[in-house]
Amino acid sequence: MADPKRNDEHPLANILINVIVPVAILSLFSKDPALQELLGKAVRPWHLGPVKAIVIALALPIGYGVWYFVKNRKPNFFSGLGLLSVLLTGGLTLYLWNKDGSVKPDAGLLFGIKEALIPLMLGIAIVFSQRTANPLIRVFLYNDTIFDIPKIEGRVAELAAQAGYEKLLAGATRLFAASFFVSAAMNVALARWFFRGFDPRAVDALEVYNSIIAKITGWGFAVIGVPILFFLFFTLLRLLAGLRRLTGLTDQEMMHPR
Repeated sequence: MADPKRNDEHPLANILINVIVPVAILSLFSKDPALQELLGKAVRPWHLGPVKAIVIALALPIGYGVWYFVKNRKPNFFSGLGLLSVLLTGGLTLYLWNKDGSVKPDAGLLFGIKEALIPLMLGIAIVFSQRTANPLIRVFLYNDTIFDIPKIEGRVAELAAQAGYEKLLAGATRLFAASFFVSAAMNVALARWFFRGFDPRAVDALEVYNSIIAKITGWGFAVIGVPILFFLFFTLLRLLAGLRRLTGLTDQEMMHPR
């Protein structure tokens, strides 16, 4: 039985803290007051400069991930991925930013690779985990919080349909992994798109870099996240259709009521 004292992470809180608020911070706080004055533009109280802006933007999701772990005494998988992504962003930024205020010229390509790294690794792990005792598809999609797996596997055993069952799960695994490979490719393309025309030696290169990161983060959720959700929904439908054919059970019999 689940621990009633444990509070699961709310998906809206995850999106707010890991996407929306950091995007707003990078967009609003990155302008350098000294540069604004030099260019004859108005300086606002929230103009903190690119260094402070990215520190604050990264500190928020890092702090939230640590708080969640301390409170629940258990890491959340998706918070962990978000935390890893934030740490990679911070580390890459430290490498890309030069002391003279310029940015290394390969910033767009390297940031795209960074964005693609996590979904690429997940896709590979999902494919290879199919050969282990704990396939990752059973963690993400085909798990006992959604499906009545004992009933399904009991029917599979009755019908001696184990080979067809394993083939069905292998196909669902490949489809599921493909969604992460698509995400990796789209992450690289999105980063390259937003970094096009970026001048790494411009006087405001750090500010522009932060604004590009904000755009990639914000648009990435819509341009990459939404299509991937539809892709996963398609995988779920294919899996359900295959299970119906294999077992003769209805969706209501196979799935727990929500």
